[in-house]
Amino acid sequence: MSTADLQVQLDTLLTEVRACTLCEELLPLDPRPILRAHSDARILIIGQAPGTRVHQSGVPWDDPSGIRLREWLDVTPDEFYDVRRFAIIPMGFCYPGKDKRSGDNPPRPECAPHWHKKLLDLLPNVKLTLLIGNYAQHYYLREQAAKTLTETVRQWKTLAPDYIPAPHPSPRNIRWRKSNPWFEEEVVPVLRARTRKLLGPSGTQPEVGRDT
Repeated sequence: MSTADLQVQLDTLLTEVRACTLCEELLPLDPRPILRAHSDARILIIGQAPGTRVHQSGVPWDDPSGIRLREWLDVTPDEFYDVRRFAIIPMGFCYPGKDKRSGDNPPRPECAPHWHKKLLDLLPNVKLTLLIGNYAQHYYLREQAAKTLTETVRQWKTLAPDYIPAPHPSPRNIRWRKSNPWFEEEVVPVLRARTRKLLGPSGTQPEVGRDT
């Protein structure tokens, strides 16, 4: 299949995803699936689900968590939102509502089984998948995922270079980051180096299909 045909198929699928109403009756707000992808993308980010701010703007990671994530990756907003560089496909595409205790509800469970494989089949150039949070890690790593997020992230060396697990960069997780300084000391530098190798120098685009 030619690159152009592949992208046509992906664009058609993205249109279908953005019109999805699978769990409409279970959402607190109108469905607004938020994701981005291009067949040229080299890095895939799989997080949890949009928050209220992202639901309103329609821009993934358009919040303090996104600022922290871009710091971890050491990329500019222009690089991050370049769909030819980054595909952004959360576990749940729509805002799931507030948890009764604190934070947001888990991602809706319908999205990933119904849509993810179809989307990933049209992303042949992805060389690194960043799995953010327990839901993404358990779904994709299966038996390789540990009982806790901390344990899963600690075994990142056995999963790299294809996968790198990470905690959520939310400000709510500042206690976890302070308790686990090894993540930003050990994992983040590797994540930055891997990201830059795949993207090429800032302002350039590496050759698509090159296995780096």
